Amino acid sequence: MFDTLSDRLEGIFKKLRGHGRITESNIDEALREVRLALLEADVNIKVVRDFVEHVKRKALGQEVLRSLTPEQHLIKFVADELREVMGGTAREIDLKVKPPVKIMMVGLQGSGKTTSVAKLARWLKENRKRHPLLVSTDVRRPAAMEQLRILGGQVGVPVLDSHENEDPIEIATRALARSEAAGYDAILIDTAGRLQIDEELMEELERLKAAVRPHHVVFVADAMTGQEAANVAAGFHQRLGISGVVLTKLDSDARGGAALSVRAVTGAPILFAGMGEKLDAFEPFHPDRLASRILGMGDVLTLIEKAQASYDEKKAKELERKFKKNEFTITDFADQLKTLRKMGSLGDLLGMIPGLKKVAGQVDSEEARRELKRIQAIIDSMTPQERENHLVLNGRRRARIATGSGTSVQDVNRFVKQFEQTRKMMKKLTRMGAGKAMMRGLGFGS
Repeated sequence: MFDTLSDRLEGIFKKLRGHGRITESNIDEALREVRLALLEADVNIKVVRDFVEHVKRKALGQEVLRSLTPEQHLIKFVADELREVMGGTAREIDLKVKPPVKIMMVGLQGSGKTTSVAKLARWLKENRKRHPLLVSTDVRRPAAMEQLRILGGQVGVPVLDSHENEDPIEIATRALARSEAAGYDAILIDTAGRLQIDEELMEELERLKAAVRPHHVVFVADAMTGQEAANVAAGFHQRLGISGVVLTKLDSDARGGAALSVRAVTGAPILFAGMGEKLDAFEPFHPDRLASRILGMGDVLTLIEKAQASYDEKKAKELERKFKKNEFTITDFADQLKTLRKMGSLGDLLGMIPGLKKVAGQVDSEEARRELKRIQAIIDSMTPQERENHLVLNGRRRARIATGSGTSVQDVNRFVKQFEQTRKMMKKLTRMGAGKAMMRGLGFGS
């Protein structure tokens, strides 16, 4: 995520390392390159201009600390400005209204709007214990109605029946009546989209907004379209007054133009980020965490939240006990691999740990994926006894496992050696207290 921008900024900071103190000259030179990096990242020109001016004013003002190097100064002020440009602090969608809370989702075709409706419904259901109702008013595209029906079924959220020969206003009105009768406390309205803004679309959305009187009008933007997403958002905002933004495909965006432009251009906060195709790949947007990731400082808080969501506390305590007693088995090792897969891409996870951004880029390579498949095949070819006690793995057993997993005896030997090293390391860390502290930090311990 934002790899191109991250690499450019890292190179700029490195050039400042040879300077003993901060001067207007070296700051000007560095900020010229920061300006180019932001423009190449497809950030809105006005946003870039303001960004550079604010950083320069801070860097040469009274906020400078003598204990910091020029590189540290610039990183601090760039991080502060990145955070401010993206909204400063995380903004949660306001649900403190008389139910049902009405959320109207708008955007262009292809932005991921319908999928985002289902993702938001799932998030409200799982994280805010809401009982939402989904409704499609896109009468021009019957496929959108069918898509929402399918996605609603996948996330376990009811979808109001609607048809292409109905009027969008009538559908929405029927949805309001249904929610009151059935006790739904949230309505998510998927609206029509176009390939670009046109007068007919805007008039339809304005009529729909007037009829529904939504608490929130949320604009869905494809992060991959860069500052164009901000321009389109501004068009919707002018006509509809959007109250928040969902950025889709943020995990695939190497540049960052949309994330760094849309808040400044519209004034509307970025509420959520789509981080993949799966329906659970949907996260509240945290400007401070994203600024930290852009600058290669990791995102430990998000890593902790992912761990807490994927890990069972009882299992964590049992695992800690096994580490201490040196009873960690290959079965336990296999369980950890499954947990990591639940948390997402291993590269993304490592990218959240400070200092491991470069390593993270190599972890999800084809070679790494093949190695994980080999390990899984080797474990699957073991008997329950062998997984519980690796010491019984003699030469004859290892040959059988190699044949059963389609690997070589050398592959099996290498895995067993890696497992033994992991076992020893975790026992040592746990006895020192480091392992326990680490697990507590990730929400694994009591």
